Amino acid sequence: MPRKSLKNLLLSTTLFALPTAHAQTKPAKKPLEQITVHARSATGTAAQYSKTVATLGPLGNRPTLNTPFSIMTVTQDVIANQQSRNINDLAQYMPSVQLEERGDPNTSRPQSRGFEADVVANSRMDGLNMVITTPYAAEQFDNLQVLNGLSGALYGPQNPAGTFSYTLKRPTDRQTERFVAGVDSIGAPLESLDVSGRVGRQGWFGYRLNLLNQQGTSFVQGSHLRRDLVSGDFDIHLSPKTVIQIDASQYSFAERGYPGQFSYKTGLQLPNAPDLSKQGYGQPYAGFNMETNTALAKIIHHFNDDWSLTLGGLYQNAYRQVFTTANTLQNDEGLYSTTINAAATAKNFKVGSNLAYLNGRFRTGPLRHEITLGTNGYIMGNYNPTQGESFLLGSGVLGNPPRLSGEQPYFSGNYKSATTAEQSLIAGDTIWLDQHWAIMGTLAWGWLSENNFNKNNVRTSTYTRNAAFSPMTSLIYKVNARQSAYFTWGRSIEAGPTAPDNVVNANQVLAPLRSEEWEVGYKYQFDNGLQLNVDGFRMTRPYGYTDPATHVFGTFGNQRNYGVEFQAAGSITKSLSVLGGMTWMDAELGDTSTMATSHKEVVGAPPIQANVLLDYHPAWAKGAAVNANVHYTGRRAADVQNLTFADSYVTLDLGARYATRVYKEPIVFRFGVNNVTNQSYWASIYPNNINGGNASATNAAVAGLPRTYHFTMEIDF
Repeated sequence: MPRKSLKNLLLSTTLFALPTAHAQTKPAKKPLEQITVHARSATGTAAQYSKTVATLGPLGNRPTLNTPFSIMTVTQDVIANQQSRNINDLAQYMPSVQLEERGDPNTSRPQSRGFEADVVANSRMDGLNMVITTPYAAEQFDNLQVLNGLSGALYGPQNPAGTFSYTLKRPTDRQTERFVAGVDSIGAPLESLDVSGRVGRQGWFGYRLNLLNQQGTSFVQGSHLRRDLVSGDFDIHLSPKTVIQIDASQYSFAERGYPGQFSYKTGLQLPNAPDLSKQGYGQPYAGFNMETNTALAKIIHHFNDDWSLTLGGLYQNAYRQVFTTANTLQNDEGLYSTTINAAATAKNFKVGSNLAYLNGRFRTGPLRHEITLGTNGYIMGNYNPTQGESFLLGSGVLGNPPRLSGEQPYFSGNYKSATTAEQSLIAGDTIWLDQHWAIMGTLAWGWLSENNFNKNNVRTSTYTRNAAFSPMTSLIYKVNARQSAYFTWGRSIEAGPTAPDNVVNANQVLAPLRSEEWEVGYKYQFDNGLQLNVDGFRMTRPYGYTDPATHVFGTFGNQRNYGVEFQAAGSITKSLSVLGGMTWMDAELGDTSTMATSHKEVVGAPPIQANVLLDYHPAWAKGAAVNANVHYTGRRAADVQNLTFADSYVTLDLGARYATRVYKEPIVFRFGVNNVTNQSYWASIYPNNINGGNASATNAAVAGLPRTYHFTMEIDF
């Protein structure tokens, strides 16, 4: 090519490459496509032990810093890492909660701050009343939240034992399949499958299925355990603003050979607790057969970002066949007699509960309002056998239990012994005066109805009360985004007691009882999510007893409890999580008409109770983690006259896990030992009558479990 032509070609190419004045305007860049990568990991490996949002029934979901209550939550990560098997396993992490075990660690009546909970009124499943004295599998629930203190202005008539809220697992946006296989103690293998996801256009249909089977020998030779769960949870999105939630489950539970409770008269010195790993405290033909069937539906509609409507209903049928051994202590040395009973009481609970809440946010001038209007309630039918059966098996001595020959007793017949109905209208408003100060007020009017029947279906007593009033008000001071303080006062009603047969006003149902609470608290939330709570409270509740002069049963007594709570939940560092706290409490029965029981400590309410769960999961360990849980319960009164006490005790649980991947799928191995030191202790102490008026009342003591083992392997597909 000629030199001139080459020069012209280079010049033209260079001029074409240089930007002109017009070409200097850069074209608009195309938006970058964002890709979200989800790193799949097994449940619990992140050890998220805090929940900074509280679920408060008619108030909806609110940040815990904005709630003027003492609230503590056991999260899903705690349930998974501690290998919890039933909902009672979760109670030990709550320093203000105790359990009245009814002969079995799976079926207990909870207490909070020294007050006994009702069978139905104090417990909720996704916000709806549920039966609490029936077994539930921990695998069915996402978390347990306990609101300590009065909450009748939120949830209607109930005992002053707070509210135990169990949240079901819900369908996940991402498809997951979680399979767990393991074994407990001597040889009770288990398998569970948790499958979740969404299908359809834009994932309009969500599903979650839980299947569980466990059978085998539990912590003592000669025992047998069976657990079976089938649970389905579904979300149907009718539109982006409307969703229907449907849940149904069947949980069957059976056991044989488990130790029975020990009853004793007031004045008998309670001996040291036995070691339940020894055979003989339970018999292979004695135990439980239980089944709990639950159906639940809710519809949630968001009109816009500020207004929503929630409607819901639940039906539950809890059946139980009880034929356990019952031990009666005869003297201070531990001599006891053993009987086996097919009790003619409470074989079947049928509960229907409902809720309807309208929630909204708006302004009136400089004031911000968060309002709620709604209703909730339940109807419960209690069914008993007409005929029971009981056999005396023999006797033994604590420390050397005998194996007793015998057979299973049976009950027969059926009749409705009682119906209870409660319905409340609720109105509330939280008024934010500015960014720091808020006033919250909630009012509830309750309609109560109770009817009792004998075996011939003849009504023996009836009671109705309309528009019984429960108010609550709080002052909230939001110091900043991480700190808040509050003061709360409230009153709450509960159904009145029924007079016994041997009094002037036999079978009369008394007017509703009115409890009262004063509480002040402070909350601090660190940037890493760790939340610290401290509060002080004073609570009272009336109770009934028979006047010794007039022989009239009436509401004459008053129980007074006050104390201080401290709670901690969350991550101390990136490698260390904590859930725990301590409660100091003074619980006292006032005048009971009997000098021997007046102004005495409440049976089974420890002056000090504490629990600390720590989980250490350093990044350098590459999936390995260890955890430890220390539980302490102080010395408790063991009878209404305070003539005997149950010793304090400390238990230690240790665990380890290792998370890795197999063919890119998460897998985690967990091993745990509960009660490492094999401490013998009385786990549950309670009287047959919480009012304390009877100086010769009997009491019940249930020994704690011995050293137990848990091993599971989890694969997340």
